[in-house]
Amino acid sequence: MKRFLVALTALTLLIPVSVVAQQEETYDYWQVNRQMIRYGQQAVFMCNGLFTGNRTLKNVFAQELAFLPQPVGTPRGGDYVINKTRQAVAIGAGEGTPIMRAAFREGIGCVILAPDQTFEDIDRLPILELPYPSGDPATIAWPDGDLITDRSLPAGVDAAALQAASDWAFDRESPEQVTLSLLVVHNGRILHERYAPGMDMTTRTRTWSTAKSIAVTLIGMLVDQGRMQLDEPLGLEWLPRARSPETDPRNAITLRHVLNMSSGLDTIDNGGLEYATGSGMSYWAGASSVRGALRQAMIREPGTNWDYENYDTLLAVYKMKQVLGKQAYREFPRRALLDKIGMRNTLVSTDRFGDFILSSQVYTNARDLARFGMLYLQNGVWNGERLLSEEWIDFVRTPAPATVGRGSQYGGQWWLVPENRDDVPKDAYSTSGNRGQYAVVVPSHDLVIVRRGLDYGRQGFDRWGLVREVLKAIGSPTNEGQ
Repeated sequence: MKRFLVALTALTLLIPVSVVAQQEETYDYWQVNRQMIRYGQQAVFMCNGLFTGNRTLKNVFAQELAFLPQPVGTPRGGDYVINKTRQAVAIGAGEGTPIMRAAFREGIGCVILAPDQTFEDIDRLPILELPYPSGDPATIAWPDGDLITDRSLPAGVDAAALQAASDWAFDRESPEQVTLSLLVVHNGRILHERYAPGMDMTTRTRTWSTAKSIAVTLIGMLVDQGRMQLDEPLGLEWLPRARSPETDPRNAITLRHVLNMSSGLDTIDNGGLEYATGSGMSYWAGASSVRGALRQAMIREPGTNWDYENYDTLLAVYKMKQVLGKQAYREFPRRALLDKIGMRNTLVSTDRFGDFILSSQVYTNARDLARFGMLYLQNGVWNGERLLSEEWIDFVRTPAPATVGRGSQYGGQWWLVPENRDDVPKDAYSTSGNRGQYAVVVPSHDLVIVRRGLDYGRQGFDRWGLVREVLKAIGSPTNEGQ
């Protein structure tokens, strides 16, 4: 027996390490988190669709929840509760996995609750009671309002080509690509506006990572004011707290590093863990977006490696909160940006602690994103008032140093035309959000294109292809050589 055990031990030692590793990887150590996040996602999606977007339950199941591999229930019912009075949704039956709840909050949108919270805790969630600017948008001329008196196409615009571009966006060869809205703005005029059935110009949907471009705009305003510095350390109190915090290597991380997605912090939102841990816990499970960001370990020298991480954006947003103070921070997006340019349909959401999840969770419509793109097209000026410096716009459009040599496709929280594409102007740049959320700015053609979607699957929507198709209708550049 002893000899057998010795032989068995020796045999075990001969098993390759890779085989052992493969055996370990077959077990999902995050399965409880994944189930909780699965319920939390559906709670947020349903809350967003019903109470932020004012859509029907049937529409929400058909489009919002198509993103989920196994949605709970059907439009006819299931293990979910919709509380219209509280404008809230609960998902799950509490059998082994917590029931996850999300609630709409005035001025903020849908907020996910912690697993141990119930509808009775909704009144403790953040709320933003800030009056909107005076005047009815329906009586205010575009772009400050929604009034459009002239729908005719300017001379030189090919109506047939414009319709063909629209059909290219809507009539996709894959059923997983679902275009909700398309807006084309040229020389400040809306040339084309189209919505899918059940949607209209007031319908809000989640921006996903297009929110990052809104975040960098707000941060740029503070940099322009000298209240934040691009190349100084963030100066945050990292977690876990060390006995000698001054020796923490994360102290070297600057604002530029995180806005360029080059912080050097550990990869959390990639590698199949985006719906198991990391920022997913704050998006869908009620964890703090700030504490999660502050806990990441450094694994590389800042600025040397590009890695798309939500926590990099959230660190920059948290620094913005430290600079502004709690109350001014909550009102800053509205006062500094949204109210200034007529984005009255936009809600910047928070976690349950009141921290903006400006890496993903903004609710808006196509027209508001077009206004946002126009601010950049107008070099940061709106109605004669400079809101954002040209220097900051140059920064967001400049390839992050760590992307040079590997596509140069990313700037400062904006995406750039990949080096290998020659079918669209190189000066174009774009927001980009999951499920197909794009606001594309093309300065050389005085053009903004907004495409909103509810895509699912992995194939992705080609926003640069859409630009190519729209340009067939627009004609020659308006600013040669730009």
